[in-house]
Amino acid sequence: MKLIVGLGNPGKRYRSTWHNVGFAVVDALCAREGCRLRRSLRFRARLARAVMGGADVLFVQPQTYMNNSGRAVAAIARYRRVPVTDLVVVMDDADLPLGRVRIRGRGGHGGHKGLGSVIEHVGSDVFARVRVGIGRGADTSSLYEHVLRPVRGAEREALDAMVARAADAVQHLLQHGLDAAMNAFNG
Repeated sequence: MKLIVGLGNPGKRYRSTWHNVGFAVVDALCAREGCRLRRSLRFRARLARAVMGGADVLFVQPQTYMNNSGRAVAAIARYRRVPVTDLVVVMDDADLPLGRVRIRGRGGHGGHKGLGSVIEHVGSDVFARVRVGIGRGADTSSLYEHVLRPVRGAEREALDAMVARAADAVQHLLQHGLDAAMNAFNG
């Protein structure tokens, strides 16, 4: 089984913010696969199962808020006996230009607190991550304001396009492996 985890914050207030790109990618993948996320009180997450790229997949949206995402991810991985190498984390990255997708197979958190929480709680950084560029935003005074600012107007088209591209990247990763996905999407 593969765990495809989208990072974000729960609730309507955060639904259409840049920081919830990971949730949006998981939503897009669920729509493509015809499955529906359901709330799990046990794991403090929304979950959906599917078969994708020949693999049994569990889609996960932690409901623990971004900075504590690792608690839910680690609990699900332990319960399902999923090795950390079968984990794929999708999240926003302010250090990448808007719309750029970058796939990595390991590494640090780069200041992303949600990713840092996952690394801490699963006890390893050897898992795939799909980073989706949101830029730093020219019209805001702080990174905090940018990532939690709602996406508006013309930005919505850019967001929709990058979510679709990131969903393509996850599917490619599952079907063809990490190296092939990195070659196809990191250019």
